[in-house]
Amino acid sequence: MRIDLHCHSTASDGTDTPAELVRNAAAAGLDVVALTDHDTTRGYAEATAALPEGLTLVTGAELSCRVDGVSLHMLAYLFDPEEPALLAERELVRDDRVPRAQGMVARLNALGVPVTWEQVERIAAGGSVGRPHVATALVELGVVATVSDAFTEEWLADGGRAYVEKHETDPFEAIRLVKGAGGVTVFAHPAAAKRGRTVPESVIAELAAAGLDGIEVDHMDHDADTRTRLRGLAKDLGLLVTGSSDYHGSRKTVALGAHTTDPEVYGEITRRATGAFPVPGTGGA
Repeated sequence: MRIDLHCHSTASDGTDTPAELVRNAAAAGLDVVALTDHDTTRGYAEATAALPEGLTLVTGAELSCRVDGVSLHMLAYLFDPEEPALLAERELVRDDRVPRAQGMVARLNALGVPVTWEQVERIAAGGSVGRPHVATALVELGVVATVSDAFTEEWLADGGRAYVEKHETDPFEAIRLVKGAGGVTVFAHPAAAKRGRTVPESVIAELAAAGLDGIEVDHMDHDADTRTRLRGLAKDLGLLVTGSSDYHGSRKTVALGAHTTDPEVYGEITRRATGAFPVPGTGGA
């Protein structure tokens, strides 16, 4: 089985619609794909309706969190999307995304960059607006060559000249909320240092003690030495190890299925989840 547990659609900052995402996942030879848009479940219905035969959909989300001044992302799988407490927290985070992005536009304008809010809105196309949409605007203006080039201290990285904070969930609270909604939690790309500051291993140990299920190890932002270190840490802490593409369509160069999760780990995730179940494809539209 080929299992990719971290993918984005136009419901947040990917460039494939949810329907295109599942069709492209099937074409890429995947057996299981997870839809994990940022702080939203808005793409579920479209992805489910279009799900090709032979492909299984794992519903999820990538939750924006912050601890000790460091941003981090928590992948949440197979939770009940209507559970009130988790839904309310996701809405708080999502509602703060617009003023945060508008603040980044204002800071860029102050730096002499002629980006406009209308440009960012057009790029987001109704999705959950985030830094990648602002970064895409910088690419369009020729300020940077690629989206990744915008995530530096010069521009949009944590603490960068145009960076603006937003409401982010305490990760310990995120674990509690996801568990309360019957879901499973995996710390996304925990050592992706090029994105900004990362949390120390002591915090990962505290998260594990609080109920964290796993860490994403095989990821494009982790080199071989980092993956070896994280595997050792996961073993010591009794955490599951996942791998995934973090696919964003044409916004990033990584392909669907570039990194995958072991079927036994996937099986354990599905066994732990009680809020929702994987959706088998029956030949969508």
